[in-house]
Amino acid sequence: MKNFSLSLYAFHLRHTLTELPGEVVTDANLLWENLVKVGEGSLSFVGLKDLRSKLICYQNGKYEPKREIGRIPERLIDAQDLDLGSLPTTEGFKINANLQPFLLNDTYAVDLTLVPESPNISIDIPQLQHFKPSSLLPSNIQASLGQTLSIYGEVEPTEDCDTLAEKLAIALVAGTNLNPVRSQQGGLFGSLLFEYQALDPDEPDNPAKQCHILIVINNSQAATATLAAEAYDWLLNLLCSYHKILYIYQLARQRYRDARTIYSDLENKIQEFNSLISENQTKLSCLKSLMGEIPKKSFDYTRCLQDLQTHHTAITTNIINYKICLDQIKTIDNGNRPKFWQDFFNKECKKWREQIQTDINYLTPGQELFGQFVDTIRGIVETEQTERDRSLENTIQILGIGFGGGAIASGVFTTHIDKINLPLVQKHPLYASLTLGASQFFAKKTKISQDR
Repeated sequence: MKNFSLSLYAFHLRHTLTELPGEVVTDANLLWENLVKVGEGSLSFVGLKDLRSKLICYQNGKYEPKREIGRIPERLIDAQDLDLGSLPTTEGFKINANLQPFLLNDTYAVDLTLVPESPNISIDIPQLQHFKPSSLLPSNIQASLGQTLSIYGEVEPTEDCDTLAEKLAIALVAGTNLNPVRSQQGGLFGSLLFEYQALDPDEPDNPAKQCHILIVINNSQAATATLAAEAYDWLLNLLCSYHKILYIYQLARQRYRDARTIYSDLENKIQEFNSLISENQTKLSCLKSLMGEIPKKSFDYTRCLQDLQTHHTAITTNIINYKICLDQIKTIDNGNRPKFWQDFFNKECKKWREQIQTDINYLTPGQELFGQFVDTIRGIVETEQTERDRSLENTIQILGIGFGGGAIASGVFTTHIDKINLPLVQKHPLYASLTLGASQFFAKKTKISQDR
């Protein structure tokens, strides 16, 4: 392949709706830090090692995201791109590298492209390893939203492009547990386009562990490179929207599973509640325990539902952005565009958005059930507590009356009687006997004192 290039497009979340203006997620700078590690390792380009000193979001080697506030250009450097320098190979030619860092709304994006020093140098499968593609895989880059590895090359019309694309995809992930599988094939700007998905078998749904591969082979001397340069911004944003759609959908599925787990726990609590109220004597302590647990569960459930609604809005927005980019690419490509990119919009995007809405519709009634359950338990607890308090007060009154005059000395009855208006007590039939008992008691005590 001549006019060869290997590009990494990686996308990493900078901030979410929960962060205040100027704040970022905990690992927002992970993309830049990992690129520096790559520069300190196998791809030891001088410019990659010193990347921090070139980025707007760093100052004196320290990550300072607030420096990005108010910056109008999307690029995080003051130039069009960053020349990283060159590296020699054992076959006598050098590899050049350049990097373009971006801030696309809430997302950091990077384009790291490696090319032979001359477009006329022919690159075959074994020579691909001079570009150290393993350094650019998800295990090293760890972009939270995902990444795409793209290869472009020009070949003779007689070349078996299907076989070549397969070999290139396998060579990109050689020595890893990733297994590239061709998902689609089409055309882009007059060249053949092959798409592969290389998933991590241990975490197939984790966007940070997936490697999306695009191989563009020009076997017809088409003006592919020129048209791709013209459509560069649209292609970059298309890939960003694509990875965000996949990422958001996986988040939504996880939140749905979380909500279902909470709802299942609610069903168990309802069964426990039914058992309690069916007993002859309701266990008040158990009801209070339930009342303490359910509001927390209800709050967690509400958060899940709220997150799903946010994900629905986010995926809708990115689907719209994806369609805008696709339409612009179609215009530049004289009305053509990869059919499978259009199919992704028509099928997967529609299906995933509707699935999130279905999940929301399914879970929404559970939110009301939580509230009704809490109100029911609270009402029973309050009723039980009131009846027990009334029963305890009646018991104390009965005990006080039963003690008669002896209660005066202990203070129990006097404590109780102090709470009652005196005229009402004087009308009580026991008042005369209590008064007489008290008079006799004090008379005897006086007499005993006189005898002494």
